[in-house]
Amino acid sequence: MNTNRLSPEIERRSEELNALEAILPFDRRDQLAALLTDDDVATLKHLANEGVGDNTLRAIASDLGYLEAWCQFATGTPLPWPAPESLLLKFVAHHLWDPTRRAEDENHGMPVAVESSLRSQRLLRADGPHAPETVRRRLTSWSILTRWRGLTGAFDGPSLKSALRLAVHASARPRQRKSKKAVTVDILAMLLEVCTGERSVDLRDRALLLTAFGSGGRRRSEVAALRVEDLTDQEPVQTNPSDASSPPLPCLSIRLGRTKRTKSDDDEHVLLIGRPVTALKEWLDQAGINEGPVFRRIDQWGNIDRRALTPQAVNLILKDRCKQAGLDPAQFSAHGLRSGYLTEAANRGIPLPEAMQQSLHKSVTQAARYFNNAQRKNGRAARLVT
Repeated sequence: MNTNRLSPEIERRSEELNALEAILPFDRRDQLAALLTDDDVATLKHLANEGVGDNTLRAIASDLGYLEAWCQFATGTPLPWPAPESLLLKFVAHHLWDPTRRAEDENHGMPVAVESSLRSQRLLRADGPHAPETVRRRLTSWSILTRWRGLTGAFDGPSLKSALRLAVHASARPRQRKSKKAVTVDILAMLLEVCTGERSVDLRDRALLLTAFGSGGRRRSEVAALRVEDLTDQEPVQTNPSDASSPPLPCLSIRLGRTKRTKSDDDEHVLLIGRPVTALKEWLDQAGINEGPVFRRIDQWGNIDRRALTPQAVNLILKDRCKQAGLDPAQFSAHGLRSGYLTEAANRGIPLPEAMQQSLHKSVTQAARYFNNAQRKNGRAARLVT
């Protein structure tokens, strides 16, 4: 799988994957071309043509590349379609295992040779068993791809469900937050403080942080995909909705189109009000951006590229600003803007349904976690013996 000198076959697949350049990360395209088969590439292109969302397709492509590599290293053969139940069970056993038992028996869990091979390809980085959510997601991608090939797999079989349930219990890995700490308003203020300059990069990052937070904690993929054509000026709104004489605030409507949780015929939008609107317009005016991507790459000399930031770049920008603000970048990620928005809404007593209208969370259960945590800290139940 050496990508320094690509074979003609891999180079051809890499060129075919260029058709998905808006979806697949550029720095992984050659690696995916080496891992995937011609049928895999054809399936991904078919899914794209069928209107599968960018985020979903990106995850499926990444999972498929991992599955192909794992199967090759674990069995010495390419990934079979459909996969036999025994291979599905092997996948679970290799990724969800008991750390205590592994310390006593090195053959428990993923074999050392398989693990070393995956690490050499930079496909496996975490130590210990996989997160159950990752294993379930990859099994789901595997199942989706099987169905799209017109085949039937054993993904709903009782043996796999039982093995997965027992393995999750045995692995005992605590759920990892996408961002260990939430970017609440106090943290956001610290990040904004380090990008108060008038350089293009400061204007961009200031607008990016305020827009991402103020629009409901947008996902990094949504921030990266934002285009000028998605912005619509609205009539100014009052600072205090119940006081018609209160100062007016600028207002924008942001069209998000299909998001991670919407259906193909949905056309989601959120409002941006006040300071974030001012910062966003200041960036666009300074950069001379009238169409296309809103948030763009800027080189070391301050030249603004025509290309949009990648989702990963959005994450790196936040971490870089955290470092400049004296915060530990390892504690924060771009998802902290999303969790921070809901946490801040809960702290301010904003009703959950109202906050979800802006964040566009579809799962009440997931959104309520942030509210529950805030309410527990502010409530009386945990203060009985203070």
